[in-house]
Amino acid sequence: MEYMTESTDRSPGHILCCECGVPISPNPANICVACLRSKVDISQGIPKQVSVSFCKQCERYFQPPGTWIQCALESRELLALCLKKIKAPLSKVRLVDAGFVWTEPHSKRLKVKLTIQKETLHKKTFYYLEQLILKYGMHQNTLRIKEIHDGLDFYYSSKQHAQKMVEFLQCTVPCRYKASQRLISQDIHSNTYNYKSTFSVEIVPVCKDNVVCLSPKLAQSLGNMNQICVCIRVTSAIHLIDPNTLQVADIDGSTFWSHPFNSLCHPKQLEEFIVMECSTVRDIKRAAGAGMISKKHALGEVWVQKTSEMNTDKQYFCRTHLGHLLNPGDLVLGFDLANCNLNDEHVNKMNSDRVPDVVLIKKSYDRTKRQRRRNWKLKELARERENMDTDDERQYQDFLEDLEEDEAIRKNVNIYRDSTIPVESDTDDEGAPRISLAEMLEDLHISQDATGEEGASMMT
Repeated sequence: MEYMTESTDRSPGHILCCECGVPISPNPANICVACLRSKVDISQGIPKQVSVSFCKQCERYFQPPGTWIQCALESRELLALCLKKIKAPLSKVRLVDAGFVWTEPHSKRLKVKLTIQKETLHKKTFYYLEQLILKYGMHQNTLRIKEIHDGLDFYYSSKQHAQKMVEFLQCTVPCRYKASQRLISQDIHSNTYNYKSTFSVEIVPVCKDNVVCLSPKLAQSLGNMNQICVCIRVTSAIHLIDPNTLQVADIDGSTFWSHPFNSLCHPKQLEEFIVMECSTVRDIKRAAGAGMISKKHALGEVWVQKTSEMNTDKQYFCRTHLGHLLNPGDLVLGFDLANCNLNDEHVNKMNSDRVPDVVLIKKSYDRTKRQRRRNWKLKELARERENMDTDDERQYQDFLEDLEEDEAIRKNVNIYRDSTIPVESDTDDEGAPRISLAEMLEDLHISQDATGEEGASMMT
């Protein structure tokens, strides 16, 4: 165990906890573990105690709905039985690790220690929605906009304006909403009532570049797709692609809420791979009843190796929808599903042969160079917000890169030219995609004279 003494010099790459000042490694909250535990309880909703039926005669445990099974103490079977007791609450978080805590053999208690993780997964969808709100001026009637955990609060003076915003959201992103109202005051003499109306809109918890696992029923209804898919875009529907066959499907909000699914991995779990071999699959075998095939992608078979494991000979084989972009020696970002703890009900029921070892997401470029050459900018909603943490900043940079790489998303966003950055060619030395000048708008600032009349200086 290492002990750290108080000193004015901090180790490279360390920061101070914003609450207690203890040196820590940087994290999305910039808070040490002790302070974070005192402020946030991600285990809320998970029961701390459940009952397990045990027969003393045959020494078996009851497994609902009607089975008695024999399990040794601290065995995998008994651990699985205990976890099934809290399966529903666990679906809202990511289970990292689980194990037994030793108790006396004659004790009637089984103690299980769980390590869970909970983070925001769909920030990029919010950034896209923010740009749509700005483009169509849906924020003009708001009294106040406040950023809260996992969302935004919009305040209106009129219920009609709030309903208009809800209708706009339903047309732009897959979502569902609930409406409620609370009595604020009443006048029994004039028979008038003052209500406060609230609309709670929930956006699908999926964003671009997420890897998802569909239910067997949903995958079959979409043309017998594989259950493991990649989200390539979220607009008014969720756009998915099967990296094994290039089959694509669009899922609207009602379909998603009928057959919900979540992202298997957090964006921070993206790992960098180097392409060792790559070949394009020309003849794609299609099963009966298969859906549409993407014309913008090419199916490739690749051998990749983690850049963190270059001193080993371990390589991974996978199929990918990025066959038109990859060449030997290229860097690519992907998820290592073979060595990842996947807490998903649909994946747990799949045959292990159907789960790929690696799912490649996108080609990797030098982020620092891309930021330096980015000669455009976006506008933001004026809202009450706390300082953007490191994870928010990373996901915002991911969103900007998505705009550069995907024209379909870009056409719905107002992009303004940044005059402080010199104009260069549309492609750089690495071949990283960029936005052309023809797609940019000039950032105009209309001045006002002393009487408040706009454009007076422009007319003189």
